[in-house]
Amino acid sequence: MGQRLAAFIARQVDVEHVSVSGLRKLPGGASREIWSLDAGFEQHGAYVQLPLVLRRDPSSEGVGAPRGDEFDLLRAAAAEGVPVPMVRWLGDDAALLGGPFFLMDRVEGETLARRLLRDDTYAGARRVMTAQLGRILAAIHRIDRQAHQLSFLSAPRPDESPAHNELERYEEIFRSIAPDPHPTFELAFRWLRQRLPPGNERVVVHGDYRIGNIIFGPEGVRAVLDWELAHVGDPMEDLGWICVRSWRFGNDDKPVGGIGGRDELFRAYEEGGGRTVDPKRVRFWEVLGNLKWAIMTIMQARLYLYGFVKSVELASLGRRTAEMELELLHLMEEGS
Repeated sequence: MGQRLAAFIARQVDVEHVSVSGLRKLPGGASREIWSLDAGFEQHGAYVQLPLVLRRDPSSEGVGAPRGDEFDLLRAAAAEGVPVPMVRWLGDDAALLGGPFFLMDRVEGETLARRLLRDDTYAGARRVMTAQLGRILAAIHRIDRQAHQLSFLSAPRPDESPAHNELERYEEIFRSIAPDPHPTFELAFRWLRQRLPPGNERVVVHGDYRIGNIIFGPEGVRAVLDWELAHVGDPMEDLGWICVRSWRFGNDDKPVGGIGGRDELFRAYEEGGGRTVDPKRVRFWEVLGNLKWAIMTIMQARLYLYGFVKSVELASLGRRTAEMELELLHLMEEGS
């Protein structure tokens, strides 16, 4: 793999030889493999050392956007001032590494949410990240789809609300993949259909905006990762998703990723140029977010159960389905 990567990078930078070192698979990346490496080469009389990250599909089965789409979206986000790793090269020949991939700059920092929530090193980050996340999300929602040629992003029909589209989409996914009945999910679908919010606002939605997809340091946010679920939708969707209980790691008194409150997030989002926040709409999306994550746990477990990907991480995610059923029952009772 290292030799194939070295040859690929050499072609991109137009040199005869590239050395690849430190190639190792990183933890996480349940639906996409993530590898760290360093590439070194002589160019124009100087030695260049590039710390890189490889994003690769482990197989043709999976969840999310094609690598090329994510590559283009990261370029667009960077152009709009969103902190993201700089993307370098796209490898659309699946035969080269066994799946589509791209290479981007490695941003040093931490990604483990539990360390953010507990380590003294990140005490300062905990104080500022809620506001940072609000302002960054406002920048994401300002990405101009036409200017950056992002027509590949899925979008609801002009006559359909984003909430209805997303609810119908995940119900269809659920009914096509669930190996067992889930009465709680049936109740949640009915509950949400009865509370569909109006809303014609349509922006680029990150789709997986949460602490686990952030690189951070002692000063706070360094980069936003994992854009594979991005689509066109209601801006309140991302605000609800980051408040899903599974992303709090036990800090339930701080609904924004276990580090802050909703009011601070909403205020920073609006002050950063985001849309006017509708807390009722955000609440709908928070409930739907919990249901979506529950369905995703089934999807991830299915990849393992059906032999598509051999991963203990994917297998273990299946156990969380029951946790989400309990959380949905609590949310529906509170919101009735």
